[in-house]
Amino acid sequence: MLTKEQFEKFQNDGYLVIKDFFSGEKAQELKERAETLLNEFSLEGHPMTQFSTGTGKSESHVGDDYFLTSGDKIRFFFEEGAFNEKGELKVPKERAINKIGHGLHVLDPLFNEFSVNKNMSDLTSDLGFSSPKLLQSMLIFKQPYIGGPVPSHQDSSFLYTEPLSAVGFWFALEDCTEQNGCLGFIPGSHKDTPVTRRFIRDPSGSGTTFMGDDNFIVDESRYVMEPVSLGSLVLIHGSTIHKSAPNFSEKSRFIYTFHVIEGEANYPENNWLQPTKEMPFTSL
Repeated sequence: MLTKEQFEKFQNDGYLVIKDFFSGEKAQELKERAETLLNEFSLEGHPMTQFSTGTGKSESHVGDDYFLTSGDKIRFFFEEGAFNEKGELKVPKERAINKIGHGLHVLDPLFNEFSVNKNMSDLTSDLGFSSPKLLQSMLIFKQPYIGGPVPSHQDSSFLYTEPLSAVGFWFALEDCTEQNGCLGFIPGSHKDTPVTRRFIRDPSGSGTTFMGDDNFIVDESRYVMEPVSLGSLVLIHGSTIHKSAPNFSEKSRFIYTFHVIEGEANYPENNWLQPTKEMPFTSL
């Protein structure tokens, strides 16, 4: 499925854009399903959990029980700053959600069909996986004018294995431009930037925390922005430094993503995301 040239580019750059990986019709179908989930989502009983990327007033990442137990569920996380001082939503709930996760690939029939199939299995084989496990599926939204930035990070900080093995599969359900928050990468950073911090369950109590290096210094001049059209797949090496800008445009940016790790690698018990008896990590 991957050509020799594509595999070499992924190895060299630490990411790969595959245009027209899926059809515009499928992108529209998945986007409409995302919109249905947003519209049918009920605020009743929701803890109003905001998803923080660590760029706002609070440096803490979301870490309550609603987040920690979301790996085998479909849960909704609000944009940072979605509420006013009174705890009221500033915009309609459909436009206030930052992401939906993290068990879409199992629990939603449409996303299950899209995620778990022979094409995906063949692609993981081409990438060198021997026992690929799929985890952490998400719909991520950058709504018009309010979609927040995602700061520079490495995915293996969040899905750490020994040895490192995480690869992100990032699917554009709409055109992703520099105006509405496309991805940016530091090519080759997976080769010269070791993963020195991890996002883990807080050993001192409930919630989550980072362990390792406090400062993540990035040479912004090395960034390459990668606008992509709907139907594109972006493969992201777990050690590659990447980010996305805020959405200040009038157009939304909907994407679907999941990660794959090597099942034969060690997956530490203090990683934030843990498999459950009801939903072990999905074999591809």
